[in-house]
Amino acid sequence: MIHITRNIAIDESEIKEEFIRASGPGGQKVNKVATAVQLRFDVGNSPSLPEDVRERLIRLAGRRITEDGVLIIEARRFRTQQRNRQDAIDRLVELIRKAAEKPRVRRKTKLTLASKRLRLETKRRHGKTKRMRRSVPHSED
Repeated sequence: MIHITRNIAIDESEIKEEFIRASGPGGQKVNKVATAVQLRFDVGNSPSLPEDVRERLIRLAGRRITEDGVLIIEARRFRTQQRNRQDAIDRLVELIRKAAEKPRVRRKTKLTLASKRLRLETKRRHGKTKRMRRSVPHSED
């Protein structure tokens, strides 16, 4: 079991891992050893996630989620399978933790009477300045 929050834990059988060849540093070894990890987690059918967390996770995942609701995380930062595997799991846990946080409800605030008066007074002053800049028409005698 992978514990994410006090209420959410994912069974390791829900996560599928596939080891692939990584690009990048490693010299000749990079062509022989599959060290990169492609982690797949079925968000849409996971019994471990509450519905609200599932919806937020799908929104947070963005392009990393397929049309079937499968989250794909690729880890190839390290040169060993084990460290890449742990990195992918850590990134999954972090993403689910972010989705588990309930967003704060925004409450509308009212402008104070003083701020309204200040705004109108500033507008009046600015208008007066602009009126003073106008050219005065010359009268023809």
